[in-house]
Amino acid sequence: MKIYNSLTRRKEEFVPLEEGKVKMYACGITVSGEAHIGHAFQALVYDVFRKFLEKKGYRVTYVRNYTDVDDKIIAKSRETGIPADVYAARMIEKIDAVMARAHIDEPTVWIKATEHIGDIISFIGELIRGGHAYEGGNGDVYFDVDSFPAYGQLSGRSKEDMLDGVRVENDECKRNAYDFALWKAAKEGEISWDSPWGKGRPGWHIECSAMNRCAFGDRIDIHGGGRDLIFPHHENEIAQSEACSGKKFANYWMHNGLIKVNGQKMSKSLGNVLLLSDVLDEYSDEALKFALLSSNYRGDLNVTDNLFAGAEAHLVRFYALIDKIEKAFPQETGKAAEVDEAFDAAMEDDFNTALALANLFGYFKEAAKLLEAGDSRARRITNQIKETYSLLGLFRQSPPEYLARYEKGEEVPAEVRAVAEERFEARKARDWAKSDLLRERLRSMGYAVKDGKDGYELTRI
Repeated sequence: MKIYNSLTRRKEEFVPLEEGKVKMYACGITVSGEAHIGHAFQALVYDVFRKFLEKKGYRVTYVRNYTDVDDKIIAKSRETGIPADVYAARMIEKIDAVMARAHIDEPTVWIKATEHIGDIISFIGELIRGGHAYEGGNGDVYFDVDSFPAYGQLSGRSKEDMLDGVRVENDECKRNAYDFALWKAAKEGEISWDSPWGKGRPGWHIECSAMNRCAFGDRIDIHGGGRDLIFPHHENEIAQSEACSGKKFANYWMHNGLIKVNGQKMSKSLGNVLLLSDVLDEYSDEALKFALLSSNYRGDLNVTDNLFAGAEAHLVRFYALIDKIEKAFPQETGKAAEVDEAFDAAMEDDFNTALALANLFGYFKEAAKLLEAGDSRARRITNQIKETYSLLGLFRQSPPEYLARYEKGEEVPAEVRAVAEERFEARKARDWAKSDLLRERLRSMGYAVKDGKDGYELTRI
């Protein structure tokens, strides 16, 4: 089994620290706002990794953290007038609820920064005693980057590059501008804790190093997170943890890509953030998973107008065929082992969910032919699909249950109707080329269009 290691920038054979066991940590959500599609993507990816490792026989301890104290949360506290700890707790409750709606399973252990302040303070003390951190004279404590020669190994950045994209503050208190805060002195009205350096709160990076050590000790097998965390967060984690222990921190660094919306980076400043709750209001959790896992996890995922509608359309067709096959061969309990073998082969190559999902189209095409021929092997294929692909969160419902929402005459989604209207206008303008392109787009969204004398009719494919 091979995993792409961001540290070495190549695929490597997976060999755990301890035979039969895997220690995996993934950076979770900073709870300054509600969960969006990017949060769901990251949570789903590492949930799938954990489940496949378990399928291969490993006993996996999967730890995931909530960052429940940081600058953004404090800013939200000021904005809302709600104490930072209360605000964070409320956000965690909302995020947990929407993740449950998405049927993304809990990690083995949830861990929160505010529950480990004592451990964080102890960790910082060790770094100071080891000559890797120093007091800034203003109540802040900084990590001395020059004390760790390997700094930059994950991101490949030089010290000159390190200042690009990181905060440069309190320069007069730092030995070097690229040193980073381990402990921040409390400002008036901020949440704070007592420490040997005065009242304050932890820096973001030290939280994960300390929580990792609390959960696993000095070494772990896999550390994951979004690609945006490579620098400075994960680079700083390596420096802190390895400077403190003198040991290699994580054997494999894994990073999922980021979310784009119609080709643009998803961000609050652009006003294109897709909340997970809004997507689940319109589409099933299985459509969400099918869409998010249809690309390689390391690449950026571009959410286009028809991404979720297209995924839903595929699942409706698949479920409808399963329904027909199960009714045609109600007694067949056999399975098609080759489906599971191909799934494992795809996933063993750096968790290639894109290939695993692409294989479904061939399986269902074959099953449809067998059904037409009256061959019960069709049921064996669908039996195996349901068992194997449940690992990705798919085909867990009975076909009648899944298809019920489409048999009740639900309204055509607004984005589908918009494309249909655009095509209708193109036809009126006799722009046949554009009309044909938009017809194909509607098909990719799961709808067929039939033209009439005075309009058109949309039907699900």
